[in-house]
Amino acid sequence: MRILLTSNQGPDEPGREEEDGLALETSKPELKPPARYQVVMLNDDFTPMDFVVEVLESFFLLNREAATQVMLKVHTEGRAVCGVYTRDVAETKAAQVNEYARECQHPLMCQIQREA
Repeated sequence: MRILLTSNQGPDEPGREEEDGLALETSKPELKPPARYQVVMLNDDFTPMDFVVEVLESFFLLNREAATQVMLKVHTEGRAVCGVYTRDVAETKAAQVNEYARECQHPLMCQIQREA
């Protein structure tokens, strides 16, 4: 009979221990990659297209062509994904864009959503 443990115990052999005639085997915890979140830019009728391209280049490190394509998608479809990150990074990028847009007196908004 084998019993799986979640801690690493075992004086004789790493991951194994004999106790009362039973062989105990430890198991490593299953590690999953962190959840990914999309930073989504929302369309508005007031923010200039050049400003949106500048934001995409500055905050998401897109080249001019990619930034222009994302800007056009925001303009025509109402929203577009700017990048996919871990939650902390996505929240930070969205907050930075929103703050910068407010400082520049534009209503541009980004939000995050968990990737499916």
